Amino acid sequence: MISTDSPKRFFSHTLTQVLTHKPVLKVSDAVQMQKEWSFAKTHPLLTGLYRRLFTMLSPEELVGHLQEVLETHEVNWQHVLSCVSTLVICLPEAQQLVKDWVARLLARAFESCDLDSMVTAFLVVRQAALEGPSVFPSYADWFQASFGSSRGSHCCSKKTLVFLFKFLSDLVPFEAPRYMQVHVLHPPLVPSKYRSLLTDYVTLAKTRLADLKVSLENMGLYEDLSSARDVTEPHSQAHQDVEKAIAVFEHTGRIPSAVMEASIFRRPYYTAHFLPALLTPRVLPKTPDPRAALIESLRRADKIPPSLYSAYCQACSTAEEKKPESAAPGVKVEAVCAEGPLGPLAAALRELRAAMTDPTQYDVVAARVAVVSERLGAALGRAEEDGSSGGSQIQLSVLTPGLEQQEREVADLLLTCFCQNLIVASSFASPDRQGPWASRLVTAMCGRRLLPVVLTRLCQLLRHQGPSLSASHVLGLAALVVHLAQSRSVLPEVRVGLPAPAEGLSVAEFFGSLLTFRTSETSLFCLRFCTAVISYSLCKYSSLSRDTLCSCLSPALVKKFQFIILRLFPEARDPLCPEDTADPPWRPLCRPSADWQQAALCLWKQSTFQELSKEKEFHLTYRDWLRLELEIEPEVDCLSDTERWDFQQWAIHEHFLPKPSAAGGCDGDLQVACAVLVDVLIDFRQSSRSYNYSENSDLVLSGCPGNRDIFSRLQEMAAGLEQGPGAPRTCSPPQGHFLFGVFRRRLQALASGWDVAARLQRQRELLVYKWILLGLPPSIVVGRPQAGQPAAPDCTEFFHLVNSELRNFSRGSALTHDLTVHFFRGLLSACSQSGDPSLTADLVLTACQTECPLVLTSALWWWPRLEPELRSRWRRCLQGPLPQELQRLWEAQRFGRSCLLPDTASPAPGPAWLSAAALYFEIQRAGKDCVKSQLERLGCQGEELLVFLFFFSLMGLLSSHLTPQGRPHQAVDTLKALDICAEILGCLEKRRVSWLVLFQLTETGGGLGHVLLRLAPDQYVRLLPFAFYSLLSYFDEDALTREDAFLHVAVDMYLKLLRLFVAGETSALSTVASRSRERRGQGDPVGLITEARRFLLRSIPRCPKESFSNVAEVTRRRSLWCVCRRANESAGDTALPLRGQPGGAALALWPLTCWAVVASFPVPRPRVSGGCTRLSAVGFLQLLATSADCDPDVRAALLSRQQAGPDADLYREPRLF
Repeated sequence: MISTDSPKRFFSHTLTQVLTHKPVLKVSDAVQMQKEWSFAKTHPLLTGLYRRLFTMLSPEELVGHLQEVLETHEVNWQHVLSCVSTLVICLPEAQQLVKDWVARLLARAFESCDLDSMVTAFLVVRQAALEGPSVFPSYADWFQASFGSSRGSHCCSKKTLVFLFKFLSDLVPFEAPRYMQVHVLHPPLVPSKYRSLLTDYVTLAKTRLADLKVSLENMGLYEDLSSARDVTEPHSQAHQDVEKAIAVFEHTGRIPSAVMEASIFRRPYYTAHFLPALLTPRVLPKTPDPRAALIESLRRADKIPPSLYSAYCQACSTAEEKKPESAAPGVKVEAVCAEGPLGPLAAALRELRAAMTDPTQYDVVAARVAVVSERLGAALGRAEEDGSSGGSQIQLSVLTPGLEQQEREVADLLLTCFCQNLIVASSFASPDRQGPWASRLVTAMCGRRLLPVVLTRLCQLLRHQGPSLSASHVLGLAALVVHLAQSRSVLPEVRVGLPAPAEGLSVAEFFGSLLTFRTSETSLFCLRFCTAVISYSLCKYSSLSRDTLCSCLSPALVKKFQFIILRLFPEARDPLCPEDTADPPWRPLCRPSADWQQAALCLWKQSTFQELSKEKEFHLTYRDWLRLELEIEPEVDCLSDTERWDFQQWAIHEHFLPKPSAAGGCDGDLQVACAVLVDVLIDFRQSSRSYNYSENSDLVLSGCPGNRDIFSRLQEMAAGLEQGPGAPRTCSPPQGHFLFGVFRRRLQALASGWDVAARLQRQRELLVYKWILLGLPPSIVVGRPQAGQPAAPDCTEFFHLVNSELRNFSRGSALTHDLTVHFFRGLLSACSQSGDPSLTADLVLTACQTECPLVLTSALWWWPRLEPELRSRWRRCLQGPLPQELQRLWEAQRFGRSCLLPDTASPAPGPAWLSAAALYFEIQRAGKDCVKSQLERLGCQGEELLVFLFFFSLMGLLSSHLTPQGRPHQAVDTLKALDICAEILGCLEKRRVSWLVLFQLTETGGGLGHVLLRLAPDQYVRLLPFAFYSLLSYFDEDALTREDAFLHVAVDMYLKLLRLFVAGETSALSTVASRSRERRGQGDPVGLITEARRFLLRSIPRCPKESFSNVAEVTRRRSLWCVCRRANESAGDTALPLRGQPGGAALALWPLTCWAVVASFPVPRPRVSGGCTRLSAVGFLQLLATSADCDPDVRAALLSRQQAGPDADLYREPRLF
């Protein structure tokens, strides 16, 4: 009987003889030639011999034997290194063993300065790295990991450093340029005192690279140092850089940072290679393509010399003239060239398919896959097999995925091969007994250059051509998706083209997002594909752990399978029999006459799948179901309208509503179901411009596909809550209506602030809220009155939404027409259910006067369209005259209209701000630009009314500045608005009515601010200083300077105007103003600040000394001078260009100085006294005069005013002057 050790000894002896046969090659020869000894380039007889010798030896024994032979024999380096390649290719377990062996070799080399161990380690690492990142880390990654940190063995002492650099220097005459580039660009970490060792080596390596005509300066922008191939010629690499730059520009819309950096720091390569490759003459397309757009962007950025651009344009014109003669031959030549590099790849794939007759022969299949990986690089024209796919993100466009012809041909070859191999392998064995051929082939597809190509092609097939794929294609691509998802941890994220989700997607999530249900064809394809994916996974990994099975499945695909099964098959909605344990239907799917629907039902009933679907990440929740159902387009749905209604009713009321929340249901609470539906609906409307829909869809939220039926279900459920037998007669104030609860929660989660991005996001969110609110019963807005009680319906939440959010996006002092009508319809509905309709209406509208006055001004603005409906519905349903408060609105509107008629004006109803709003709206409708005569007829009753009218005219002035020209329903023109403000201001000054209080409004105290601040957007209120100084030329300075409060207000407005300017909030005014010739000069903030400063300089000497009294508190900070000085010094290099203006340099520093000081010290709070706000005038004026460098003119004016009359407060702070 033969011992088992005898065959092992024989195989070990034979392997030793092969490795030591004719040891004539030196180490220097191995360094030079080892790139030709990769697995794919080694003779098949030799690799076949190695594979047979490996059968009796374990990976550990093989690595140990290799180590022993190298230590005790003279070896044939070609045989040794080709054996290393075969070892890491055919035995995956050996890959880690080789890494550990190399680490031991390095440790021994540095421990005793053993040159043999060092040589062996470098040769083995470089050889294993030749087989690609799927087998072994690239040389660049290994070198950085081994020598790029202080943990490396080379950092132990000067002796080890000298040893390392002596070794690297000895390699220089023999090694390839790529390795020297790695050493120079990613050098070993060296302590500073030994830096000269590194410098000497870098000089030597650069000299050698120069001798080889390889320049570091001419390296490509996107050149991959991890590639072990020969250095590409600069002109060849430049074309690759151009393609990559165009791809990045197409996805981002910006010039790639690598191109911008090269134009500055790598100018020789940029001008000599990159630009000529980019500006290759061609026939320009009629519609600019990404290349043309990139060229134009570079030209505008002055990154293309004008002479070079002119030559390019001339050459393109010449090519256009020659187009008819050369177009056809060019296509033929291109087609012929395309066949060249694909021939060897196609042959390698055919050999791989032939090996699939027995996919369990792993070594044979692994050898064929290695050859395929080698041929991929040549087919793509890149060093594909050496580029790692990890690290960066993959960018592609889902809407318009595009590939070059050669890339598409390579991807089609690979995908076709994978599908054919799967069918061949499945005819011999089930997926769990097919061996690891699929994972190895998928690993070969995951290179840095190839993976984006494969994913883009899969996107084209699954998303855009899915219904036309054959059964074999569906099965093969499903298996491919499973293996790619299993590798998600080592693959980069995928970012789809704009518009897109902000975050990247894992590969599994990316595939889940490709399948849609928008049409009947895509729904059926989704059913087939999900069935194939899940069936293959269950068959392939059924014997492994649940975590392994879950890692290869996309939760989105599993949920979509559950969704489509429940949607298409009513029998799937019935409870399943617990004893049903059918096998996964993989084998039936591989038959030519496969019944996909029967296979899907079989999979649905399979016990393993049912257990899987109960896992939290795979469970179809109510929220998931809503998201998927919203994608359906009813016009092309495979269900009829009746079937769709039945399914949605079953899903909501019978399936998800009774389910516990832990299982994805609603705990039987219809209000919870409504709230979740609203939340999902808002998210869906917000994402309606994502890559699931057309890039050209309008921002206006109307006609969004797929949401009509689900919104109808929301309307039905909301009506059930409002009118059901258990519906309360009114919503309890602490809890409120569920709809406003959803709005409130979402608004709190949004980013706050007044920057453009935050405002646009909030405005878009509110547009959806308004759309939902208008589609639901108006009783939600007003509520229902309590039975038997005269209390008004609760409108608190709607008032809060208007005051806090909708007000800021209103048009001046009015909500939109649809929202206004909706509120009054809700009011009439509440009145119809009340025992005293008139009292209910009066109570609600009276509450509006103090809690939400914007509702009343909105009614006045839309009264011509609102009144007929109000009167008609009141007479039809409630009979009798209008309630008192509605009558008050009619009287206010009649008063406003009568003021513009030649007859005597009718009396103004109270409150005065309501009549003022009605009058101003009538002025706007009439387009009046001269209202002086009408204002004079108001009589003594109009003094308070004039103040409010002035406020509304100020809002109109700001609205005209902020509203672009040509916009529908735009506010009055700026010049007309300014004239109206001036006439009202003149009338106020003529009657000696103080109006300064309008510029010091506060919410506290229940004064004017409590009402007026709720009638204007916050942006308008913040811009009141701009309106104040826009009227500067209309001020009666003599009358104003006699008012005690004037100087306080003027300085306060000036400082606030400076803050607005520094914060950039006046940019909207100047931007809109610049669009119109008539407005030019009217919205110039810098000019306005200059005029305001001149005005203050004129006014300070003329103000009475009482203007400096009645001060709440005098600023007692002696450090103000120092603060202003520091602010001026820090702002000295940032002065604004105000040349030509008096005191321009001082004014340039002045905004920054004031802003810094005001931000640094708390300004004394205003004190209300006698209806006027007293500010700390001296405090502000001290801020103006703290430094002569800041504003010497203002300082001189204050000094002069102080000397004109003694002032106790100023006298106490002599050091400030």
